[in-house]
Order: sequence, then C-alpha cells, then structure tokens
Amino acid sequence: MKIFDIGVLSERSGVPPSTLRYYEEIGLIESIGRRGLRRQFGSEALTQLALISLGKTAGFSLDEIKGMFGKGGVPDVPRAAIHARAEALDAQIRRMTALRNALRHVAECPAETHMDCPKFRRLLIVASKSSLRTKGGN
Repeated sequence: MKIFDIGVLSERSGVPPSTLRYYEEIGLIESIGRRGLRRQFGSEALTQLALISLGKTAGFSLDEIKGMFGKGGVPDVPRAAIHARAEALDAQIRRMTALRNALRHVAECPAETHMDCPKFRRLLIVASKSSLRTKGGN
C-alpha cells in the first residue's frame, strides 16, 4: 500500500488540505498516522475522495456519502439510492431542457414584445408556480 502525506494527497486529489482534515474529522476518510505533524493516508483515500466527489456532484449530502463506505472505508454504494438519484437527475434534466428550449424561443421570438409571445407567458406561469412550490406556498 502506498502512503501519502496530506500535501501529496491534496495535490493528487485536488482537495485542499483543510477539506481533507474536515473529511477526517467527520469520519469520511481516515489517516493512518502522522509523520511529524503531517497526517499520512493510505492509497485507498484517493478512491474514497473520488467517491466523495462523485457523490457531491450527484447531489448527495456528506452524511449520505459517509453511509456509502463500508468497513475500512471500502465503497459500499446502495444501489437503490443511486437509482433514485438517477431518476431525480433525469427529471431535472427534462425540466432544464424544457426551460432551455423555451428561453431560446423567447430570445428568437418574432413577437414585438416578450409579453406578446404566448410561449413567454406560459414560461412566466410555470416559473411563478415553481417559485411558489419552492417557498412552500403550494
């Protein structure tokens, strides 16, 4: 097993040392010792950091990601949670694609003003309903 000090792990992973210390503090990664004042990590920390990055990109919380590590920090990814997150991302992609298409139409719409464009008016209605839902109003 290769051993990296915190500076090397930071350089190889792109994760700042302060974040590595935080991840260790909350139990996401574990140092295997110290060399002087510098923490030492095993090579498995690189895999763990890649999983943390992937999980964060997919929208998982750090607590959820922590639950994706089994004994000894070995990845133990819950497939049902991954399927659910993939479905949520698919829904978000559909919404964002529809929004992009509507915005492109509005940008190129031949109507004299945006308020004369039926698609823009529908976009306003959808946006107001979405805003109400995120504020807990509907």
